[in-house]
Amino acid sequence: MATGQQWVLVEMVQAFYEAPAYHLILEGILILWIVRLLFSKTYKLQERSDLTEKEKEELIEEWQPEPLVPPISKDHPALNNDVVSGPPTHNIVVNGKECINFASFNFLGLLDNEKVKNVALASLKKYGVGTCGPRGFYGTFDVHLELEDRIAKFMRTEEAIIYSYGFATIASAIPAYSKRGDLVFVDEAACFAIQKGLQASRSSIKYFKHNDMDDLERLLKEQELEDQKNPRKARVTRRFLLVEGLYMNSGCICPLPELVKLKYKYKVRIFLEESLSFGVLGAHGRGVTEHFGVNINDIDLISANMENSLASIGGFCCGRSFVIDHQRLSGQGYCFSASLPPMLASAAIEALNIMEDDPDIFAILRQKCQQIHCALQGITGLKVVGESFSPAIHLQLAKSRGSRENDVKLLQEIVDYCMNRGIALTQARYLDKEEKILPPPSVRVVVTVELTEEELDRAAALIQEASACFLH
Repeated sequence: MATGQQWVLVEMVQAFYEAPAYHLILEGILILWIVRLLFSKTYKLQERSDLTEKEKEELIEEWQPEPLVPPISKDHPALNNDVVSGPPTHNIVVNGKECINFASFNFLGLLDNEKVKNVALASLKKYGVGTCGPRGFYGTFDVHLELEDRIAKFMRTEEAIIYSYGFATIASAIPAYSKRGDLVFVDEAACFAIQKGLQASRSSIKYFKHNDMDDLERLLKEQELEDQKNPRKARVTRRFLLVEGLYMNSGCICPLPELVKLKYKYKVRIFLEESLSFGVLGAHGRGVTEHFGVNINDIDLISANMENSLASIGGFCCGRSFVIDHQRLSGQGYCFSASLPPMLASAAIEALNIMEDDPDIFAILRQKCQQIHCALQGITGLKVVGESFSPAIHLQLAKSRGSRENDVKLLQEIVDYCMNRGIALTQARYLDKEEKILPPPSVRVVVTVELTEEELDRAAALIQEASACFLH
């Protein structure tokens, strides 16, 4: 037994001499570190003298807690809302005064449509008011599946998915695909819902100048050079290109054919947000793809809300089945929010029926957009921003009055002037401290099919009159 122990000791000594020097040094450092941890104090008590009761009371009296929220002026627009009585249709009652509505996004005039209301009422009696559960927990009704099927067929895609809140649609879709380490190229004029989706994705974001394809290609070329330096990382990095069909903040259309060319040239995926262009552009209202004659299969994902042209609530995404099915497991707004109330799904289905039965409605809307766009040209002190066929037109000051606050007040005077004379307009509102790139202040003029030629001309004349009063 003693001989065996001696032999083991000899082997240990022999191994010690044969071990590499760096190995012995590392083990020595580790042993010393362990010894230090065992014999050192884990913490030291701070030496201080206890305060007297009087000193404690004085400190308590002097202490002032930080405000839970920053101070807000009572004149802030968010605290002084205009109050609407009744449906926000063609004629709207604001603060007790009847006006012609140039403010809400009821583009096709379906909000007060009798067919839509009757279908919604019948659905209300059949299903009740809400769903009280997400789609995965007894929140899927047959009308949800029917609406998804109808949207997919209308848009000529394989599949569609609906959300119960329009803002959450694109804000949920982006982080469902783009993750930390992925790369997103996005137009700097992207709406706030897109910005929140990008924030949730934690991806690397590269902004290009608004509708500037040269600037976009510059960024894509720079990334291509970076990928060549690190091909291993490039193979696992997904790249996305995110644009709007018609931009909410500018009313400008994206150059989709050029974007598709860049997609295939630089191997990126295109996400297209069409909340403003769905039900507006194209011969049948299918949006910017139909407007340009672009194959919808060239777009990886299309999203839009149902709160504008369809006059309902919620939103949808459509595309290939394998792309859409992924959102059923990863779209936060889909998985964790109560599903769309059945009556609103039924209303959206009926709105789609009207759009399919009366495609001339889109040509009528475009003609009225062009009429007021032309009538607003040349107004002193104001410039028209947006396409002639956009139903949402922005009027910006031709020259700033020195600060954003002054510009906002001046534009509000124009809005109030028109409101007092029976034309309801609104300023475009933004979260100033949250926007990535804050758009200039503007008055937003919204066109619907219900407006007559006389009303369009009257609104343009009144805006010109207000401009002459305040922008001299």
